[in-house]
Amino acid sequence: MRSLAQPTAPPEPQAASPTPEPSDVHTLKRLVPYLWQYKYRVVLALAFMVGAKVANVGVPILLKDLVDQMTPHPALGPLVVPLALLLGYGLLRLSVSVFTELRELVFAKATQGAARQIALETFAHLHGLSLRFHLERQTGGMTRDIERGVRGIESLISYSLYSIVPTLIEVTLVLGILSYRYDAGFALITVVALVVYIVFTVKVTEWRTHFRREVNELDSAAHTRAIDSLLNYETVKYFNNESFEASRYDESLVKLRQARLKAQTSLSLLNMGQQTIIALALVCVLWRATQGVAEGRLTLGDLVMINAFMIQLYIPLNFLGVIYREIKQSLTDLHRMFVLLEKEKEVADKASAQTLALSAAPSVRFEAVSFSYEPNREILHNISFEIPSGQTLAVVGESGSGKSTLARLLYRFYDVGSGAIAINGLDVRDLTQESLRSHIGIVPQDTVLFNDTVHYNIAYGRVQASVEEVQAAAQSARIHDFIQSTPKGYQTMVGERGLKLSGGEKQRVAIARTLLKNPQILIFDEATSALDSANERDIQEELKSVAQNKTTLVIAHRLSTIVNANEILVLQQGHIVERGTHAQLLAQGAHYASMWALQQNEPREPHEQAV
Repeated sequence: MRSLAQPTAPPEPQAASPTPEPSDVHTLKRLVPYLWQYKYRVVLALAFMVGAKVANVGVPILLKDLVDQMTPHPALGPLVVPLALLLGYGLLRLSVSVFTELRELVFAKATQGAARQIALETFAHLHGLSLRFHLERQTGGMTRDIERGVRGIESLISYSLYSIVPTLIEVTLVLGILSYRYDAGFALITVVALVVYIVFTVKVTEWRTHFRREVNELDSAAHTRAIDSLLNYETVKYFNNESFEASRYDESLVKLRQARLKAQTSLSLLNMGQQTIIALALVCVLWRATQGVAEGRLTLGDLVMINAFMIQLYIPLNFLGVIYREIKQSLTDLHRMFVLLEKEKEVADKASAQTLALSAAPSVRFEAVSFSYEPNREILHNISFEIPSGQTLAVVGESGSGKSTLARLLYRFYDVGSGAIAINGLDVRDLTQESLRSHIGIVPQDTVLFNDTVHYNIAYGRVQASVEEVQAAAQSARIHDFIQSTPKGYQTMVGERGLKLSGGEKQRVAIARTLLKNPQILIFDEATSALDSANERDIQEELKSVAQNKTTLVIAHRLSTIVNANEILVLQQGHIVERGTHAQLLAQGAHYASMWALQQNEPREPHEQAV
């Protein structure tokens, strides 16, 4: 265990930096291990793919033999229908479809399994990142990155394994057949056309990439702006800014439209160039083949076979630009998700981290704690205090004095800049975050609820709790009767961020789920600030009862709620300027006494009305 007085260097703030240019090789290397977990399926899918291409190449060869045998010849007499060739032709056609479907069927589990695992790891990793990361990040854009990344895995595998690789196999087989059965001119024309086609496609697609990247960035920006506006629906209404929000969203859509038009124009140029190259290659190959037929070196079957080969090769090449673009885009999208997955955790468990086990209320000690969110603005200055086991300590002070920061540091949303925080003498940095937080419960000032039922939100404090335990917690929080009075009771939906409930109702739900968790350490951060006076008195009594034999940190604005605290700290600009009991602080006649006098003269607020 580290000495509690040992200072540590404050963490370097993470500056927002642009996403680095994606490395396709690096991204593919990251993806391969996820797919290789299904190596038997990968190998089997590749075997089916090769089988499909062999069958596909065999179709023109059988077609040549069929045409040659059906070509009239005076010396051979009447034509006989080559039934075996017809059956063989039909079986090869069927084989192509069967092998293709088997390939997709076998490989589907690998594709979906890899996508699921990467998405789950990214989601879990995001929950493991510090509060600083989430405060600086735009949630709408981040969820868009995950959504595109998952879709990118499926697209990348689909286009590469189902399009690029099979086409390469088919090109190799066709070039081999043309070189072996005919003169090298056919293969040479085909190779030259393929090289020109591929070089043209890659160059133009690379040129178009920044258009696609711009479209994605603007799409994410528009999505983020829309989500942010809808989440703040009430604020928009309060200030009559519907037109302003629509204007801002339209501004994003206009930019997105312009970027998409550029992308579409460049795509049209790409397609026209590709078709020109294919048309010239086909003319050259067919001119050479028809010349061979005219000179008697080739049969009509040869002409049909060569033409069929060219069509089979160039049809998939028609989509090469789209395929290449989608592969590049999929790699970019996948890279952005891997960037999230590789984001370093600012607050991470040590390899030797211990599991905190508590059977009773512990002591909590802050020793010479200093902390800053930004390097040039320190929030806490050399703060030291102790909450003995089972006692209550209250912290009061003006807004911005650092009261809520104490709770965030105890929860280890951030690590202290210097000094230490200990629970039963154990530095919280030497404990696993999961075990630490399992023993702490908080009722925050700003309660945010899930867009689910009342029961779900209360039970979130202990997800395995029974219905009876959930209702008992609601009764203790003085919200059971209100829930029962609603048409759907505990199955009532609370809306986005709990907007269907009043502030007091949301706060009582937060109190109920903390009571349900029943931790050894309690934090009340303005726990009754949204309640009317009558409900506040009732719940204060309940909280006082719950806090018995618990180690409790109370962050308060209303001083009447903390008069019974074992010790009260007065914070001012990150410094402890006074400490003592309620009576001692009043006797000092300083900051606390002035705050008390001001609040005693304030008019009592009216009872809140339930929504």
